[in-house]
Amino acid sequence: MLIEAGQAPAAAATLLAAETESLATLGQTLRQRPPRAMLTVARGSSDHAAHYLGYLVMARLGRLVTSLPMSVLTLYQSSLDCEGLLALAFSQSGQSPDLVEPIRTLGAQGARTLALVNDAASPLARAAQQHIPLHAGAELSVAATKSFITQLVAAAALVSAWQQDASFSRALQQLPIALEQALRQDWDDAVHALLATERLYVIARGTGLPIAMEAALKFKEVCGIQAEAFSGAEVQHGPMALVERGFTLLILAPHGPAQAGLLALAGDMHARGARVLLAAPPGTRGMPATPCLQLPMVATGNVDLDPIAAVQSFYPMVEALARARGLHPDRPRHLQKVTRTC
Repeated sequence: MLIEAGQAPAAAATLLAAETESLATLGQTLRQRPPRAMLTVARGSSDHAAHYLGYLVMARLGRLVTSLPMSVLTLYQSSLDCEGLLALAFSQSGQSPDLVEPIRTLGAQGARTLALVNDAASPLARAAQQHIPLHAGAELSVAATKSFITQLVAAAALVSAWQQDASFSRALQQLPIALEQALRQDWDDAVHALLATERLYVIARGTGLPIAMEAALKFKEVCGIQAEAFSGAEVQHGPMALVERGFTLLILAPHGPAQAGLLALAGDMHARGARVLLAAPPGTRGMPATPCLQLPMVATGNVDLDPIAAVQSFYPMVEALARARGLHPDRPRHLQKVTRTC
């Protein structure tokens, strides 16, 4: 897991270089024939990457994106209105029937289908009308790392090619360098702080929320910690009832419109007695006066890309935490690399 997380910056660079032409063509097609609706099809970490794409498309392009409950097709055999629909599947292996069959069905019913998949020879890649290879290379660890990061990069590259925002495109091309910097950030203090933790919340908002979802999954998957992800707004409803003295929160607060609210939340939760780990770029203004455990976060040059750097810094920490807790991060209990649900 640690080795593969370290390969993510190079994989991201390979993806951006290898798929420049195909993404440009796809972006031109989307501008000429914009979809009436968009649907994402994914599970697990890949679903978090799909949520990231959804945030980018809705925020930057103003088009609604829906996540498909796969059982609508695989169990209930429902018929969907596919006129003008673009269906995007996200997967590392491209093997699971509950991804392959919906994409095949949606394509047969008239949708445009696209797969962002690491295995270009997989059933999912063959079922989709078009696919974007992730170029992550072999990933042996059960816990996805570099394939997740390349899914985020592919999602950002797709939106960049579609939107043609010059500043976003420039930041995207420099992203592999930022990821190398993120890989070197020192989050060791978090390992010590979380060593005896049995439950926690991971909090973010906007484009950072899919990263919080991914972090919560990894805490469960490799560390055996009951972790849940919430937006900085949602946590202040029902989930707040569990926050008491000693309860742990990891708050991800990259630059952007959500940052001020997340910093305020960190201060409020610390004042209530919670143990707060706060990840934010150095020099961030408005840091809470109450002392939180601060974790450094790399700024990428665009606030919508900063969450990708955040998860790059997170992965080595959570891998080290698993080992510190006496667990094998490459062999999570009850899990396999390819999950074949239907």
